[in-house]
Amino acid sequence: MKQALAYNALDMLQKIESIEKEIVELKLSVLKDITPAGKKIVKLKGILKGIDISDDDISAAKKSLYSKAGI
Repeated sequence: MKQALAYNALDMLQKIESIEKEIVELKLSVLKDITPAGKKIVKLKGILKGIDISDDDISAAKKSLYSKAGI
């Protein structure tokens, strides 16, 4: 009887491992579908060249961003 229970437990563990492998494969296939392939990355370096930003501008932006959060 104990041997049958051990076999059932071992069989159950093997099925669980198989399901885990399938889940990992499914995650990888979904990630491959989600990630953009071959799209050009747009760099924003130098987009604000020649623009002066003052401390007042920064504080106004912070107030605008965090006004609803109460920070």
